[in-house]
Amino acid sequence: MLETLLPILIFAALGLAVIGAWRRVRLWRQGRPSAVPLLKGLAAMPRRYLVDLHHVVGRDKVMSNTHVATAGGFVAAAVLMILVHGLGLAQGVLGWLLLAASATMFVGSLFVARRRRNPPARLSKGPWMRLPKSLMAFSLSVFAITLPAVGILPADFGHWLLALVLAAVVVWGLGEMVFGMTWGGPMKHAFAGALHLAFHRRAERFGEGNRSTGLKALNLDDEAAPLGVEKPADFTWNQLLGFDACVQCGRCEAVCPAFAAGQPLNPKKLIQDMVVGLAGGSDANYAGSPYPGKPVGEHHGTPHGPIVAREGKALVDAETLWSCTTCRACVEECPMMIEHVDAIVDMRRHLTLERGQTPNKGAEVLDNLIATDNPGGFDPGSRLHWAADLNLPLMADVKQAEVLLWLGDGAFDMRNQRTLRSLVKVLRAAEVEFAVLGTEERDSGDVARRLGDEATFQSLAKRNIATLSKYRFQRIVTCDPHSFHVLGNEYGELGGNYEVRHHSTFIAELYEAGRLAFAPWKGGKVTYHDPCYLGRYNGEYEAPRNVLKALGIEVKEMERSGFRSRCCGGGGGAPITDIPGERRIPDMRMNDVKESGAELVAVGCPQCTAMLEGVVDATAEVRDIAELVADALVARPAPEAVDASRRNAGKTAEEVI
Repeated sequence: MLETLLPILIFAALGLAVIGAWRRVRLWRQGRPSAVPLLKGLAAMPRRYLVDLHHVVGRDKVMSNTHVATAGGFVAAAVLMILVHGLGLAQGVLGWLLLAASATMFVGSLFVARRRRNPPARLSKGPWMRLPKSLMAFSLSVFAITLPAVGILPADFGHWLLALVLAAVVVWGLGEMVFGMTWGGPMKHAFAGALHLAFHRRAERFGEGNRSTGLKALNLDDEAAPLGVEKPADFTWNQLLGFDACVQCGRCEAVCPAFAAGQPLNPKKLIQDMVVGLAGGSDANYAGSPYPGKPVGEHHGTPHGPIVAREGKALVDAETLWSCTTCRACVEECPMMIEHVDAIVDMRRHLTLERGQTPNKGAEVLDNLIATDNPGGFDPGSRLHWAADLNLPLMADVKQAEVLLWLGDGAFDMRNQRTLRSLVKVLRAAEVEFAVLGTEERDSGDVARRLGDEATFQSLAKRNIATLSKYRFQRIVTCDPHSFHVLGNEYGELGGNYEVRHHSTFIAELYEAGRLAFAPWKGGKVTYHDPCYLGRYNGEYEAPRNVLKALGIEVKEMERSGFRSRCCGGGGGAPITDIPGERRIPDMRMNDVKESGAELVAVGCPQCTAMLEGVVDATAEVRDIAELVADALVARPAPEAVDASRRNAGKTAEEVI
């Protein structure tokens, strides 16, 4: 009986899956066109899945191994089941391989069941709670029906009633695993996720050590192109595909600083809201953590309806989008490599450029940038007033230099001027040939771009590029990670390609070259706060720590450091939009500092300095790395002494004598 039923069930499920896949593809294709290399992407998919994706999944060893067993077992079992039971090729080794694959999948499903017994808050529940049972049903039924095929049980084993029971369980498993992948349900991510990896909007992210974090520029010359994203169909089709790939694991939710602060943002729900808009409907069936302070079931949307309503409710409230600090913690943690920040900025662009709805001080800051080329509205001619006694060389005078020192808009901030003075002292101690643009320097455009004002960003960027093109220099050095990122990663699309160094990286290079010498550290315990735009955006974690090590400091790492560092709350224009929450992000970060036992927190970003120093009753002093280095500078020993020191390194006193 099973010999007759199984091929019918298998090929019926496959046929329905193909129909579902076509329906799903049509949903994605509602988005704007985006050229992708189809064959190249499909060919790259296995490596992206098995290597790039598992680099992220592998951070949780238990779930990584569970995923290998469950997903790997399912893929192998599904293919072999078609061959063995669909095409009747049970002879030889295929049947035994099917037994092994289904057994492996069953073992993995046990770990999934254990995970779902008392799931963490970040995991979506609802339909996901049935997934372990469905995995077990599929793997056990495939295992059972294969036993007669390999001769372990007689071919006519059991009564027709047993055959019907097994067939029913097979239908259950096929329905969830194959049919459900394309028609919706917990396994939907398997189909969408595979294609998302093949046709990812940032294909350059894949490959060892690759990184792509710069925002994509709008073509402002194309009058037909939308200025940002107003409705789900304004996203590119492969962005919509990426949203549909979400596995609802909640890793993004667990690391989001805005969510932890009780602001109305949950990156997981935001992606699910985009999926709701993709297909049409409401968020009433969402089974995860809501936006803090906002109930589920009140928002709805359609592919061609507004994401943010001008009045009343739509898919998302505007304050949800403005809560984001653009720290990329969500993107860094996402096992499906979804680009949350790109989507948020795309939606902000519409609110800013089309509606003029930048909240709180946003409009004032953008007006200042247009009028004075800096967000504070300061007189552009006062950019170098802090350095009146330093006699800084100007590019307009020298025309070329080894280093162009980019001051950033910290030049107008009294606190950051201390950092800049320290950096100048360090450069001069290392005898670096440097110069500044002075009043020719404009804001890099970072804050305008993150607030969605692409037009002001491009205007600032193009004028800066025109200025820089007049001079010759080997590299740009800056103490501002935001300027560092924009100059190095986002100006290139507009024609400005530069070698850019963060000051911590450059100081580390100077020390390694023997151009700096330091007195040993005699202070207390020190921890280091990783700026988001230096770490997650640009992968620089070691250079700042190497500088601190050179100073004789043993860093007391916070629990959340490196690529999992908690944001200070200063990025993405968040201090400007100032969306209220239950607590402040910098307060949470300073509590991390307190728990480390450090008396001083070293930073490498003007925004981080401002946010952390703004914490009331802080238990640790905040100092920029440049300040620590400048305070520790001593005269460099003669080259002969340095050579002797290096030759004698590791020798005993008797050997030196």
